[in-house]
Amino acid sequence: MHKTSVLVVDDEPDNFEVIEAFLGYQNYQLHYVSNGHDALTSLETLQPDVILLDVMMPGLDGLEVCRRIKATETWQTIPIIMVTALSTKENLAHCLATGADDFVSKPISSMELRARVQSMIRIKHQHDRITTSNQLQKETIHALEHTLHELRGGIASSLSHELNTPLVGVISAIELIKDLLQEGELEEISELLDIAEQSTCRLERLIKRLMTYLELEVSTRQPTVIQPTRTRFSASAISPALSAQAQSANRSEDLILDVEDTDITLPERYLSMILYELVDNALKFSPPNTPITVSSHVLGKMLLLSVQDSGRGMTEDQLLQIGTFMQFDRTTYEQQGIGLGLNLVKSIVEHIGGDFSITSIHQKETTIKFTLPLVD
Repeated sequence: MHKTSVLVVDDEPDNFEVIEAFLGYQNYQLHYVSNGHDALTSLETLQPDVILLDVMMPGLDGLEVCRRIKATETWQTIPIIMVTALSTKENLAHCLATGADDFVSKPISSMELRARVQSMIRIKHQHDRITTSNQLQKETIHALEHTLHELRGGIASSLSHELNTPLVGVISAIELIKDLLQEGELEEISELLDIAEQSTCRLERLIKRLMTYLELEVSTRQPTVIQPTRTRFSASAISPALSAQAQSANRSEDLILDVEDTDITLPERYLSMILYELVDNALKFSPPNTPITVSSHVLGKMLLLSVQDSGRGMTEDQLLQIGTFMQFDRTTYEQQGIGLGLNLVKSIVEHIGGDFSITSIHQKETTIKFTLPLVD
């Protein structure tokens, strides 16, 4: 258990022995210095949670030491309890005016000393919690600002199109269904319902991807956002979803799985998201009747996975632009997407402590490799 650090500043060693007798048996780490100068120079090393400061000392007296500590931003939040033989209201008011948080009178009462020290410690801990919370809020706001900047610069230009396309599909289908209901065209109504369902699923998938990406970006300084969970990685575990994905693109014969069975620490939903995005990219950017190979093997304490396609690949300039939320050659090739997939995969992999890399030969092939930690 972490001990609370208490710095005692007093030119009389006997007074420290009294305080040590009163507090030493509790969960306190007591430190002693005999003068004001040593008190100021020891702050960096000792990092005290509370200071017991004698008022009457030669050289730098307690009032001046208190004033200097409270004037320094780094140390001004440390509670200071003045220990004084002065008991007049004027003298006590003078102590508080220098910035002291509390005081005890000599001769020291053990019960009073413990109560006042405990009270100051509670105040200090509460302040530390508030400071930590404020820092976390600042970091979160900074991450949001950074993410929003990316959204404005890269995603925003194509996000409206990606959201509007499935919405228009749903709305148009509903309007046509209303007309056809009046005419009793059941077959056409069924086809339109299929279109509406597909558009809705596409919109739902896009929203989930965006929310996951934003969640990871906001929590950049909180790596525990992805809690390590045992997940079985095997051909039988990943084949159903990937086969259905390939089948929906009429490319069932193109998908090749060559994976080594093992257990990884990435939750299943993130693993599914990674594989979906990478295979989706391979399906989009490679022609039919060319292989899409998903392979893996254990490498030390990591699982090395790769997804390779024999598609149009990327140029060196395009590889450098990965992360800017854009689709390459969109005016030449018609495909859906906002360039979020690779960013999402990279973010997940890095959050779990893995590596991510892309190699590509233009007009020939692309290979995406990444590592995921194994279960110990």
